[in-house]
Amino acid sequence: MPLDKSIKKALVLGSGGIRIGQAGEFDYSGSQVLKALKEEGIKTILINPNIATIQTDPELSDQVYLLPVNVKYVEEVIKKEKPDGILLAFGGQTALNVGVELKEQGILEKYNIRVLGTPIEAIEVTEDRDLFVKAMNKADAKVCRSKAVTVYKEAIKVAQEFGFPLMLRVAYTLGGRGSGIIDNMKDFERMAKKGLAQSRINQILIEESVWGWKEVEYEVVRDSANNCFINCNMENFDPVGIHTGESIVVAPSQTLTNEEYHMLRSASIRVIRGLGIIGECNIQYALNPFSKEFRVIEVNARLSRSSALASKATGYPLAYVAAKLAIGYTLPELKNKITGITTACFEPALDYLVLKIPRWDLTKFQKVDRRIGSQMKSVGEVMAIGRTFEEVLQKAVRMLDIGMKGLVANNLDDIEDVNELKYALRNPTDLRLFRIAEAIKKGISVDEIYRLSRVDKWFLYKLKNIVDLCRQIQDIELLESDDKEKKYWLERAKRYGFSDGQIAKIMGVDSIFIRQMRRRLNIQPYVKRIDTLAAEWPAVTNYLYLTYSASEHDIDFESEYKSNLTKVIVLGSGTYRIGASVEFDWGSVNCLWGLKKLGIDQAIMINYNPETVSTDYDISDKLYFEELSGERVLDICELEKADGIVVSAGGQIANNLAAKFSKYSDFFRKASIKILGTHGTRIDMAEDRSKFSTLLDQLSIKQPEWNALTTKEGAIEFAQKVGYPILVRPSYVLSGAAMRVSYDEKTLQDTLDLAASISSEYPVVITKFFTNAREIECDGICDGENVLIGAIVEHIENAGIHSGDATMAIPPQTVSNEVTLKIEEYTKKIALALKIHGPFNVQYLVKNNEVYVIECNLRSSRSMPYVSKSRGINLMRLAAEVIMGGKIPTRLMNLPLGNYVSVKAPMFSFMRLDKADPVLSVEMSSTGEVACIGENFPDALMKSLEAADMNVPIEGGNILISVGGEKLKNEVIPLAKEISKLGFTIFATEDTKIALARNNINAVKLYKVHEYGLEPNIMQCLQDGRIDMVINIPLPTTVEEKFKTIMEDEYKIRRMAVDYNIPVIINLQLAKAVIDAIKNMREKKIEIKSLNEYHQTLKEVYW
Repeated sequence: MPLDKSIKKALVLGSGGIRIGQAGEFDYSGSQVLKALKEEGIKTILINPNIATIQTDPELSDQVYLLPVNVKYVEEVIKKEKPDGILLAFGGQTALNVGVELKEQGILEKYNIRVLGTPIEAIEVTEDRDLFVKAMNKADAKVCRSKAVTVYKEAIKVAQEFGFPLMLRVAYTLGGRGSGIIDNMKDFERMAKKGLAQSRINQILIEESVWGWKEVEYEVVRDSANNCFINCNMENFDPVGIHTGESIVVAPSQTLTNEEYHMLRSASIRVIRGLGIIGECNIQYALNPFSKEFRVIEVNARLSRSSALASKATGYPLAYVAAKLAIGYTLPELKNKITGITTACFEPALDYLVLKIPRWDLTKFQKVDRRIGSQMKSVGEVMAIGRTFEEVLQKAVRMLDIGMKGLVANNLDDIEDVNELKYALRNPTDLRLFRIAEAIKKGISVDEIYRLSRVDKWFLYKLKNIVDLCRQIQDIELLESDDKEKKYWLERAKRYGFSDGQIAKIMGVDSIFIRQMRRRLNIQPYVKRIDTLAAEWPAVTNYLYLTYSASEHDIDFESEYKSNLTKVIVLGSGTYRIGASVEFDWGSVNCLWGLKKLGIDQAIMINYNPETVSTDYDISDKLYFEELSGERVLDICELEKADGIVVSAGGQIANNLAAKFSKYSDFFRKASIKILGTHGTRIDMAEDRSKFSTLLDQLSIKQPEWNALTTKEGAIEFAQKVGYPILVRPSYVLSGAAMRVSYDEKTLQDTLDLAASISSEYPVVITKFFTNAREIECDGICDGENVLIGAIVEHIENAGIHSGDATMAIPPQTVSNEVTLKIEEYTKKIALALKIHGPFNVQYLVKNNEVYVIECNLRSSRSMPYVSKSRGINLMRLAAEVIMGGKIPTRLMNLPLGNYVSVKAPMFSFMRLDKADPVLSVEMSSTGEVACIGENFPDALMKSLEAADMNVPIEGGNILISVGGEKLKNEVIPLAKEISKLGFTIFATEDTKIALARNNINAVKLYKVHEYGLEPNIMQCLQDGRIDMVINIPLPTTVEEKFKTIMEDEYKIRRMAVDYNIPVIINLQLAKAVIDAIKNMREKKIEIKSLNEYHQTLKEVYW
């Protein structure tokens, strides 16, 4: 069936801000679908408030709406744009849920809009657990014995009937939110209440537990003519009971027999046909390791995290093909875009292994439960490609960028007690993999580890191979051996994925020494292609990896050298983590596109994140799916003989490598490789807190008092001199890692212990911390002579909240013209003094109209996509021109701002992190961001908060005000007056109620958390949904005993609000802005305009 020509205009729903369970994979899939539709001449309308994504760039679709993805806003866009069809499969759970609601409310029928691709009925079946069970039985695919319930009392009854252990799942959620394996009634009662509150349809599924079975996934594609094929099959290293997003995953499966593989393959085709899915779906199975018995766990009728992994693992453009199927094509009509010679229904074949490991950032959260299970907690993932399981596992561990050299030879504290170690195997945390290696090292048998962990013995023996080889290298005197023996052991180690640094640590030498020895012994990696065909058909692709398990390159480098191609390597952003997310992929991709515009023959990307657009098949001329380490980047540079490397586009990983390259300077000199843009010594000057502070002194630019110290005694003495609070900042960190505000000597000592463990080779910079100061930042480009300031951005919250967690506005709302001019002056001085050639970001404090510099980053920043799209100037494309020696066009230097306001808000994932305290600090905790534009600040702010899933009550309701200490109570009085004037009912505990009453403000008294049993109690009101919003302004961290109960109560209030999906504001400045915005919302109608329409009002758009 050819293209459906009745589709002239299509609406694509994005996934919104990045959160745990729904990350950058939807930028990849959304970007592909927009390209696929554009090729067919279909006009595209995108709704997605995630301003940091590639897909929200104005050139990818005809109209981009930076608006919340919910029914209210989607209907407004539908009314305005009048699309013929809507695509729901490319925006994660967010888009699916909205699509179902649009149908339920009759909006799709009202506006005569077709759902393109998988019909709504199929989506409803996969999301409603009761309907799902019936559909699977019809398709002869067994599911666990289960029952769906919508009432708490009924849930208790079913639990008693089924008995424990049980699995609890929540309907219409993502990332396993609210789910878990439960083995007692007390935990079941708690989780059932939360699950019913978190489900869109107030439904949970209670089912028998199959904990410990193997978990296997199939990616299946089907078209409207009922053609089906399996794109990829994957096996989880971890057993059922650990969410697939928390699991190590390998493709293709390694422990299934041929019979088991085909049994599940046949079941997958029955399932996708039975559901009537058009496009792609992910099917997850539980397989009994001792029989052929299996159960279908779930089906995702959309592009998912696993789909992105399968697409990158096979090189097959799943999202692109799914989009084509959605608009009428069948599989035989489509060509595989990567191979160019096979049809889209040709099943990929793999002659290599792919392994995914999740990345957790649990140490950033206070009180968080580090155990992993059926609810997702990881914030990112990495993917390694190689020829042996041992190789891909060790590569992937290094890619996590958590300070590990591989599975072994790490600086990880051992668990000395064997019983404690066995407990860790039975109750896995984010350190599970390393605990298994430790158990092997301590002599615990593979059989015993399997009994405790249920990780298949095949995998355990592979881990044992690595542990054993490490021990063998330690035992033999390799340095004293002859070259033949050295070569044997080094080659074996490299085939098992050991890095030079890892081998060096085992042997007690420097990594450069190992590299030199390798080269002398002619031990080198070879470049191999991924072509989706296992080399069965001739196909030339740009998708590459390096391995030591090969004997020749798949690329003819000699021919390339002779052709004198211009080559530039761009270092990507690596794994998503808190502090480095999709905004750095935006920088990488726009840098690549900028280089191509300049006529560079080969723009080459190095990255290993399967969720990104930068690792897509059609973004770069060559894609190396490889480690971002000094060793591997140098390997690639020596092979490619590129003209230079760009380190300023991909965030902190790439930036840090610039300093590390000095270690390999001799190798780089011999290979004629240079860092393009800002020089490495200048990057070091900005990153090293001590050196940068010295530069500011030379420029006569104010900064908070500071000192670079290496001892606790020196730090304490400095703190006593300048007075508390003080800020402790280690060098070379991202997202405020180990950065803390210390209010007294005890907290200072604790912070110094943490900082030393992160960056012991660099001095720690101690800075006077300013309270009640404003924070400002600006992004810009410098060409060595001219400085273009993209925008001056004001934080809504006072200083003390990390910039990645701050709500921010363009243009500034409270900053005077005098301060703005001073910031512009300082920014230009700093950029020119650092001799920047490329992008940069400077952060400032403003107190009593005095401007102080905090820091300067010589790279693409977290806020650069936001500034670029708000101003209509693509700063990263411009940076690419400057990096290659170009100059900033004069016409861009002093362009006026648009007549609108943009607000960026953080996206948090506290709901997924059991027990984590949602309090904010100088260390970053948000997982993503959103931004919206409005005619004024309140308009833009309310859109942004709604886009960040903060559903503020606008028409009225009950607001709990909880503040600690007399000073804060006095500060909250003006806010409480405004809240009361707007007709809200204020709830407060006794002391706050008394303070409010003194100012003639009425409040309903609630008993404190620790007074549980007295009614009305805060906890009960939160559980029962009697509170619509919480304003909790916490006390600063203190060790004073008298405040311990207050602080524990505050924590429980915040945590309960998160668990029951109640908006909670913990900052006074933001609370004031929100209340002002509510007032504005009642008086004015929200503006619905696309980014493109806002840009049309600008004097010039540079994109």
